[in-house]
Amino acid sequence: MGYGNLRQWIEQLRKDKELAVVEVPVDPYLELPEIHRRVMREEGPALLFTNVKGTPFPVVTNLFGTARRVDRAFGSRPEQLLKAVAGAADTLLPPTLPNMWKEKKLVYNLLKTGIKHVPQGEAPVLGVCRTNDPLQELPRVTSWQEAGGAYITLPLIYTESLMKPQKHSLGMHRLRFIDHSTAEIDWQRNQGAGLFQQEAAAAGEALPVSVFIGGPPALMAAAGASHSVRLPALVLASLILGSRLPMVKDPLGGHSIPAEAEFAIRGLVTPQSAAQQAPVMHVQRIWRRKDAIYPASIAVTPQEDNFYLVNYLQQLLSPVHHLAMPSVNAFWTYSESGPGGLAAAAVQDSSPQEALGAAFRIFGERHLCSSRMLLLTGGPAVFSDLPATLEYVLERFNPAAGLHVFSSTAAEGDGCKPGSASRAVLTGVGPAIRELPRSYTEGQLPGIAEAVPYCGGCLAVSGASYEEDPELPVRLSAALREQQTAWPLVIVTDRAAEAVRTQSSFLWTVFTRFDPAGDIYAASEIKQHQLSYKLPIVIDARMKPGYEPEQTPCSSTLDLVDRSWSRYFQQ
Repeated sequence: MGYGNLRQWIEQLRKDKELAVVEVPVDPYLELPEIHRRVMREEGPALLFTNVKGTPFPVVTNLFGTARRVDRAFGSRPEQLLKAVAGAADTLLPPTLPNMWKEKKLVYNLLKTGIKHVPQGEAPVLGVCRTNDPLQELPRVTSWQEAGGAYITLPLIYTESLMKPQKHSLGMHRLRFIDHSTAEIDWQRNQGAGLFQQEAAAAGEALPVSVFIGGPPALMAAAGASHSVRLPALVLASLILGSRLPMVKDPLGGHSIPAEAEFAIRGLVTPQSAAQQAPVMHVQRIWRRKDAIYPASIAVTPQEDNFYLVNYLQQLLSPVHHLAMPSVNAFWTYSESGPGGLAAAAVQDSSPQEALGAAFRIFGERHLCSSRMLLLTGGPAVFSDLPATLEYVLERFNPAAGLHVFSSTAAEGDGCKPGSASRAVLTGVGPAIRELPRSYTEGQLPGIAEAVPYCGGCLAVSGASYEEDPELPVRLSAALREQQTAWPLVIVTDRAAEAVRTQSSFLWTVFTRFDPAGDIYAASEIKQHQLSYKLPIVIDARMKPGYEPEQTPCSSTLDLVDRSWSRYFQQ
């Protein structure tokens, strides 16, 4: 059985000596996040701040900040169960009594999933209700001085379809405080809650929204995974928990609430919000435990706060993807590359043309893949090792048939604009067709000051900035072709040595500053109405106008945390 609420998990962390308690006063504006970032980068313990300025509630962070903690929180049982479900799919569909008897152990475990309603007196979340300025007491955690305000960073946002109430969505979408009774919600318009909002707006109705904070770790995991699997989020939470999820009816009406949550916020998104980039939630009330603890995540780049949890969820849900897409044997998104960065898939080993069909199938699953670049391989997939995956693809990569770039259909058509919808597929299937170079020995390149291999076949280079020389990749591509380079893939970065230092730094540096339609350079010709590319492929991954600059703490925050470090952990 899993941990039934947040405090059970915190107590386990305490017993495992995986929890550090900070009792001195700490400001949630910049100071608390900087303490968290330093501890998290060292794979240090979870942090419980018991004296946070401006709020009566303790704040806990870094709950799943190491692979060890994630394994401790969820164990191997959920993964084994989903593998058993995938393996028994042919036996159980269609369900018959003889087949169900063959899988009786699996069926028994599945019958334990779902929700159960508990009496209101047994639901700790209903301890206190506030309707006047309901958001006033919540901690105003602000990660960066240029973040645009304070956010609720670990909210579990629950919505239901007004037309089909049995359809629900549970996702992690940040909320930005506007005042004590309103907040902006950062959700995608074409998925889950965003679709429910459009549906409600078309009917001229407000969409009820519930925001749960805290609860069982399984519930947090399910909210983080809901975008990548066609499985009701509350069912997934129950499956990970290992028992039925306790829910309670809101005494004032509306959605049911996880009985063991720390906070439950109820509000409405009006039809007028449908036209806004970020819908506004008008908060009606907040329920909370009498001794509520506020969990938060903090922005840390390139390896985000929930990196290990995200990778656990990908491993957990991998068998389910094959059920929905039989041609896809495995799928992975690289969280270090940011939203819409890099993904990889292992497809049935076939021709590049057939593999492209699998790519279209993946892109069609919007809840699964919004990545700008997709690597396709037909070999064994250990996607957590990006250099090995990239080398496997590049050994087999034929650009004439294996590179496809799909331009954005957005009206602005600006390839350098963040969020552009263009995509690229780079395919490496079949037998190897080349031996990859692993050290650079081809001499000086025009305009290039530094050339450092990332892995076999992939070279990172740097020279002038984009503002100084936007045409650098054009000249570089021509020079590489002229000297008949052995490197199939060349990445232009601002600082090559820093970019290749780790897998995380490479993913963050390249794929958060990359739009395929505007940043891929290669010689090409049209054959049978199709673009046919030639090696080498050059990607311009330099920082460009319009992209958000890297966030760094201000000097005053750094000085404050430096001076106070021993005081935070004086016990």
